[in-house]
Amino acid sequence: MFKNIIAPVQAWLLSKGQCVGCGAPLSKGNHTKREDGTEKITCKCGRIFIYDKKAQKYRRALFEEV
Repeated sequence: MFKNIIAPVQAWLLSKGQCVGCGAPLSKGNHTKREDGTEKITCKCGRIFIYDKKAQKYRRALFEEV
């Protein structure tokens, strides 16, 4: 039940380009280019995100992408 409340809020924050943990803009995070054309972004709070330039969307990084 708790996940049903949190998931839409996290999706809304990611659509705005903000961290789901601290709310900081992901544009200010540490950017690292990847071989597949995406960017790995590390927020100041330590959460890791992937930015897809083609789709212009952020998502949480999978465990194997870290």
